[in-house]
Amino acid sequence: MPATARRRLDLPRYGAYAAVVAAAGIPLYIHLPAFVAARYGIGLEVLGVLLLAMRLIDFVQDPGLGWVLSRFGARRDRVAGLAALGLGAGMFGLFAVDAPVTPLLWVTLCLMLTFTGFSLLTILIYADGVARGGRDAQVQVAAWREAGALVGITAACLLPFALPGEGYAGFAVAFVLVLAIAGWAMRGRWRPIEIPPAPLAPLFRDAVLRRFLLLAFLNAAPVAVTSTLFLFFVEARLELPDLTGAFLVLFFLAAAGSTVLWRALALRIGAAQTLGTGMGLAIASFVWAYTLGPGDGVAFAVICLVSGAALGADMMLLPALFSSHQAQSGGDPALGFGFWSFAAKATLAISAGVVLPLLGWAGFAPGAVNSPDALMALSAAYALLPVVLKIAALVMLLRLRPILAGLAV
Repeated sequence: MPATARRRLDLPRYGAYAAVVAAAGIPLYIHLPAFVAARYGIGLEVLGVLLLAMRLIDFVQDPGLGWVLSRFGARRDRVAGLAALGLGAGMFGLFAVDAPVTPLLWVTLCLMLTFTGFSLLTILIYADGVARGGRDAQVQVAAWREAGALVGITAACLLPFALPGEGYAGFAVAFVLVLAIAGWAMRGRWRPIEIPPAPLAPLFRDAVLRRFLLLAFLNAAPVAVTSTLFLFFVEARLELPDLTGAFLVLFFLAAAGSTVLWRALALRIGAAQTLGTGMGLAIASFVWAYTLGPGDGVAFAVICLVSGAALGADMMLLPALFSSHQAQSGGDPALGFGFWSFAAKATLAISAGVVLPLLGWAGFAPGAVNSPDALMALSAAYALLPVVLKIAALVMLLRLRPILAGLAV
């Protein structure tokens, strides 16, 4: 079979695998804080320190994982299998098993397995995408990857609330089974890296890459904050816990549905202007969210649609532009996306380690009756802090406009 035909046949498998791995991100980055606090009674201050430590390890190790993929590029099937084993075991232990030892120790061990497997597979998927074609093929590969990721994310939003009994346990069991099936389907189809492992010094002499990483950090920070606090905001501020799954689905469906429109707009007015438009929508939605109170479900549903559409611009354009730069510069894709993941996940570590303890000190307690001041602190952390961070990302984007103009999307 010609290589081009096989590549096309591989893309659905590649997209499906991206969907399964992306599905793990929702419980890890949205459900986890509220789940652990409720199940084991861990306070926000302690939980914040735990998640900070785990996510520091998570994002610090990402460049090392990128190096591992470069070093063992010819053995990607084995690397993918070991990473999937760690991810599946960690998810199952975290959400489907009562802690057999001290809860804090058990959660820590499970998170180490889960984050390492999740990070390694995420880097593998993006690096493999770069290896699947040159500049002209990157958009097609990115479309399959990001569409698959959004399908997985949407399923992960619904399943914990739709499955009978203990939804989190049911989700963990279903996730392990589907991950095994997707891994079997990808056997022998991972692309070996043809580029020798690169030293780090030349990588960081790439000024464009450094600016991309800073933009990734600043742009991911608002999403990290809102992801950490989403369940708390819906349950305590809006008092609509039964609509949590519906709000999440609206958010990610808007992200998925908007990608085609964002791409068309980018082709017409340019990537930088399109990304700036998306950032403006995100800022407006955050400001509106700050004004909401109990029962404002319709308004929040609209906010989910608007902010989800803004995320669609980020998801469609930023990884595609970074992939285009990687392909154009001839850099090591595994190392490059290792640091890309590093920059994005740093925001999750900071969000968990700073925002959760600050909320605890402000008097907010999950599942309790909170004072008006504590609820206002929650609204400010959920909505106003992302405004400041998004404005900083917009400033960085404006500095990158001349560079973005020369990249394909």
